[in-house]
Amino acid sequence: METCPWCEVGKLSTVMDTVYWELPDGLRAVEIDETPSFYCDNCHVQFQSDETTKEIEDQLFLIDTKQLGKQTTYEELLKMKRVLKRNYFDFT
Repeated sequence: METCPWCEVGKLSTVMDTVYWELPDGLRAVEIDETPSFYCDNCHVQFQSDETTKEIEDQLFLIDTKQLGKQTTYEELLKMKRVLKRNYFDFT
């Protein structure tokens, strides 16, 4: 089990969490349920891995966000039809 990167003391557990993400156009946010996350038993912070964060951000760039409601699940988001083949704004 990993140590929490925030408090450097607590132990992390894997949880499914609800997160709220601002869309790339900045006009609104979407609720994403059942998102893979980590929870610290010491400082009680919940956060997503860098990989999960990148998956969400890339997918929001690649889909037609007008088709996205106010709420979705992580799996539903990742299954949405892509308009672009890749995130052309990712320069990493």
